[in-house]
Amino acid sequence: MRMLIVEDNPVNQKLMTKLLSEFGQCDVAQNGQEAIDLFTKALDENHPYDVVFMDIMMPVMDGQTSLKEIRNIEKQKNVPIGQETKAIMTTALSDTKNVTTAFFKGMADSYLTKPISRDKLIQALKEAGLIN
Repeated sequence: MRMLIVEDNPVNQKLMTKLLSEFGQCDVAQNGQEAIDLFTKALDENHPYDVVFMDIMMPVMDGQTSLKEIRNIEKQKNVPIGQETKAIMTTALSDTKNVTTAFFKGMADSYLTKPISRDKLIQALKEAGLIN
């Protein structure tokens, strides 16, 4: 499995990479724009990400905006419906507005509130149909 972790906090980057590396390759982006660049490159190389773990509050470009752009890129590149990259939002924000935006505007598959644990990550991967 190929995963993109989008997180601006170095401690959280290392933690998530450590917890997820047993399931496959982990790449890290430090903000939403970097995520878009890596995502686009992966699609262009015909080796797309299976899942993106996206923080919401980041510098340069926030996670909500980045996820919407990723979904637009998938449409432009004719990614078939049902084969889009799974998106799991990871954030300290649990208010209704952010949750609703993530699911309905960004088409997120899951929403995890921090602190992130191994159990939460595994459950999100299971719910997304990426592991048994």
